Amino acid sequence: MSLLVVGLSHRSAPVALLERVTVSGDALEKLLHDVSQSEHVAEALVVSTCNRVEVYADVDRFHGGVTAISDLLSAHSGMPQEQLGRHLYVHYEDRAVQHLFNVTCGLDSMVVGEGQILGQFRSALRLAQNQGTAGSSLNELAQHALRVGKRAHTDTDIDRAGASLVGVGLTLAERVIGPIAGRRALVVGAGSMSALSAATLSRAGVTDIVIANRTHARAVRLAETVGGRAAYLADLPAELAQADLVISCVGAGSRAVTAEMVMAAMETREPGGLFLLDLALPHDIDPGVRAIPGVTLVDLESMQQAGLGAGTGDGGHAEAITAVKRIIAEEVTAYLDSERAAKVTPTVVALRSKAAQVVEAEIGRLMSRLPTLDARMRDEVTQTVRRVVDKLLHEPTVRVKQLATSPGGDHYAEALRELFDLDPKAPGAVSGIELATLEADRRKSDDMGAEQ
Repeated sequence: MSLLVVGLSHRSAPVALLERVTVSGDALEKLLHDVSQSEHVAEALVVSTCNRVEVYADVDRFHGGVTAISDLLSAHSGMPQEQLGRHLYVHYEDRAVQHLFNVTCGLDSMVVGEGQILGQFRSALRLAQNQGTAGSSLNELAQHALRVGKRAHTDTDIDRAGASLVGVGLTLAERVIGPIAGRRALVVGAGSMSALSAATLSRAGVTDIVIANRTHARAVRLAETVGGRAAYLADLPAELAQADLVISCVGAGSRAVTAEMVMAAMETREPGGLFLLDLALPHDIDPGVRAIPGVTLVDLESMQQAGLGAGTGDGGHAEAITAVKRIIAEEVTAYLDSERAAKVTPTVVALRSKAAQVVEAEIGRLMSRLPTLDARMRDEVTQTVRRVVDKLLHEPTVRVKQLATSPGGDHYAEALRELFDLDPKAPGAVSGIELATLEADRRKSDDMGAEQ
């Protein structure tokens, strides 16, 4: 099986198209199950955020996997394949691993270095685990990717290379309405992005924060964390009339803030501009509000068009970005080496198991011919034969594991299987003694490598 990534992001598609493809809730679960049930897919995980929709799958056929996943993305988005296909990218095996590590480190984000993607990817993994679509392969890879992302943020200054989208939005807001400290802010929604928005506002000195949400209890809980107050969505028209800054993060597919609401608010509010930041996909705020005097709307699409993203420079943090790229290169090599070594282990186990069977059969035959041999001599002969076999097998098994980490290394394991007629899938092939021997071989190999 091999890792395959099929997806689209802000790098490959306009935000308007991403908005049509983004899935959440029941639709996300349905896509996840449909992918996992495809003929060539053994495991699946789907990441769907405001910046990307990506399917990670463990597949047995490259072309079959790409076709199946592309067709499902087309079907779920209602977009013709010929239209969607122009914006899809595909990564396979080594490149797929590197792409994932780039994503979890924030190098592939609209704002380089943002850390929110770690939480989003963790949520995608949790969903796949709960739905039973992520097996051992994707679980191991995903956990490694999360560790790489955490390492990047811990060991480098990549966090400073780019704030979250909320931070970028607030920077734009200050250009329009001036300093936001001491202003009144309205956050629409109470999910993870809303929580990030509220926390960022609080750190920026905004002391009057209102959280409006359909479920009032969630709005209350979030408001309490920033010393704000909660409101119902039905109260939005009145709250808009008092706000200087609005951040909307619902993404439910309907307009949480309509042009009519904003128009009414502008007629009753005190003089001054109103800045609206729409961080949702699908969009929460009616783009028609841009025609209302005194209103500024910034959304993901306008950010993309303005060049606020990963492809527009390093923000003066080239050193941090280079350091993260170095970490990713190291971690990709380490992961791939580990995977290649793991693939040869069943063959090594099968070889040792077959050797053990031969030893036991020959010892049994010898003892039947020497019935008068005392117990001490029997043990000595048995141990001597086992030691000879272990020493003969030690170097080849250590070498095949070392060679397996190189490109094309699986050919060495294949040669062993052919030469010794091995079946690495044979049940019951591994005993505790053989596992201990393999572990001893590994330690000897590590010691030899440290001495060189």
